[in-house]
Amino acid sequence: MSAPPTAAPPAAKAGAAPAKQKKSGAKRRSAISRRGELLTGYTFMTPWIIGSLVFTVGPMLWSLYLSFTDYHLILGGDFIGFDNYTAMFADPMFARAVKVTLLYVVLAVPLKLAASLAVAMLLTQKRRGIGFYRAAFYMPSLIAMSVGMALVWKALFAADGPQDQFMSLFGWEGGGFIGNPDVSILMLVLLSVWTFGAPMVIFMAGLLQVPDELHEAAEVDGAGKWHRFVHITIPMLSPVIFFNVLMETVHAFQMFGPAFIIGGTAGGPAWSTLFYTVRIYALAFVDLRMGYASAWAWMLVLAVGVVTLIMFRAAKNLVYYAGEDNK
Repeated sequence: MSAPPTAAPPAAKAGAAPAKQKKSGAKRRSAISRRGELLTGYTFMTPWIIGSLVFTVGPMLWSLYLSFTDYHLILGGDFIGFDNYTAMFADPMFARAVKVTLLYVVLAVPLKLAASLAVAMLLTQKRRGIGFYRAAFYMPSLIAMSVGMALVWKALFAADGPQDQFMSLFGWEGGGFIGNPDVSILMLVLLSVWTFGAPMVIFMAGLLQVPDELHEAAEVDGAGKWHRFVHITIPMLSPVIFFNVLMETVHAFQMFGPAFIIGGTAGGPAWSTLFYTVRIYALAFVDLRMGYASAWAWMLVLAVGVVTLIMFRAAKNLVYYAGEDNK
């Protein structure tokens, strides 16, 4: 005769309840732990959030509102809609400031990046004392945009200054770069090119990531240095090039300190150094027309945003990322 069935299944069901309770308890503890981590993270982020709201987001929103008013820094003002923006495009100083800024961007950015890439290629070679040379070439970028360096640069290119005396050996008529509106902006371009330390370091990091095997294989196939540079180094370095072009372009649009010290709020001589940011400063803190200056500032934000968007769209076809399907 067969043995009677046991009551094991009910026992197993009875044991399932504690297991479910353990799992639910573990989930609750995990959820509590995650909430605690989030609370801790937001607690540490609180100073940054407050600082961003008070010193960045708040002033930006306030300046956006002011751009639609005729607000005077002392007398106050009223809401006038888009009158500041229409007046800006009719202002002859707007065209001059845009022209000077665009000319500076077109000249300074390519020259600075070309110099930084050339020096970076030299400093990635294995030579004795290479660390000293890297520090020496990076040093100007730490001091060049300071007030003291701008004053030195102004004295260097002033009439009868060292630059004037040197150029006189080649038939230069004198007057210095500062006194000549045709070449005064070149002085600021040279100052920008001299401060190639930051993009140079980024280029060095990118060059060190290019596999040596690619150059060795191309050299075995008979490719020369120029061919390897154009067809190997540049494509592999294209993400770094794009980053440097983007950052230096944005920085060039924001050029202010040296231009303000050398040319003043009037952008002398003959408005040749009247950068867009210098004009904003003059409108806001000399003319005290804070509403009109805010409109100028937001037009600059819009222009930089459009340029950045165009560059990102173009990067899809120009930038090569190793390991990805680049179409």
